[in-house]
Amino acid sequence: MGYVYMLLAAASWALIGPVSRLALDSGIAPVEVAFWRALFGGALFAAHALARRLPRPRGRGLGGAVLFGMLGVALFYLSYQYAVAYGGAALAAVLLYTAPAWVVLGSRVFLGQPIRAYGAGLVGLTLLGVTLLAWPLDGWAFNAAGVAWGLVSGLTYAGYYVYGKLQFARFHPVALLAVALPVGALVLLPWVEFSHKDAAVWAALAVLSVVSTYLAYLFYGLGLRRLEATRASLVATLEPVLASWLAFVWWGERFSLLGYLGAALVVLAVAGTALEPWLSRRRPAKR
Repeated sequence: MGYVYMLLAAASWALIGPVSRLALDSGIAPVEVAFWRALFGGALFAAHALARRLPRPRGRGLGGAVLFGMLGVALFYLSYQYAVAYGGAALAAVLLYTAPAWVVLGSRVFLGQPIRAYGAGLVGLTLLGVTLLAWPLDGWAFNAAGVAWGLVSGLTYAGYYVYGKLQFARFHPVALLAVALPVGALVLLPWVEFSHKDAAVWAALAVLSVVSTYLAYLFYGLGLRRLEATRASLVATLEPVLASWLAFVWWGERFSLLGYLGAALVVLAVAGTALEPWLSRRRPAKR
């Protein structure tokens, strides 16, 4: 079931781009979209935590949730927006999905999980696929600041997996996110310039908050409890493939042959994570 939950999380996150476009095309700044998403999502998790009377994180757990809100929510949103601004959307997307590589390193340092050749190969296949997937969209715009901010976005995105594996066994994910998301919204607030919003924009923000934040993180938390952080991050990398399919269905956007090849490589890498336990059982024992 861990893979099913992560696929549901990836599908929920894949809606972020298509739905955000409805708000962005109305003149709403990306940082404001991120702010409302964090604020409304945090409110949903706070209500969930209160309804279930979940214990609130205390001590180091509370400090970790606050730090995660600053880095994993606020800095992640800001760094990704700056990566797009300085380096272009294609470069930002490629560097964001360096996250599996960061997860492999973080899992080794913080979780003590070994770096296996099979897993490292899947990470390389994923990065190649995402590169081919993103390259044909907008071209390649190299910029030192764009590269730096893009790597920060990938690193902070990877923090979701490593932090979750460290903390979700100690505290309920809902209780942690009820703290982290509002903290992220508060950190983003000074950068927000509020704009007029009509009913369609509010509807888009509601979908982002309920589906792409609240439900996505619930699925993500359930999946991460059942999978290693490296496997979970690789399965979630299906998000850009699903988002690209939605863009084709909604707006008629098409990839080049390289783009379709990249999507196939990502799917292959994700399938490889699911097959790894079966392959391990099939390997003959060493004598």
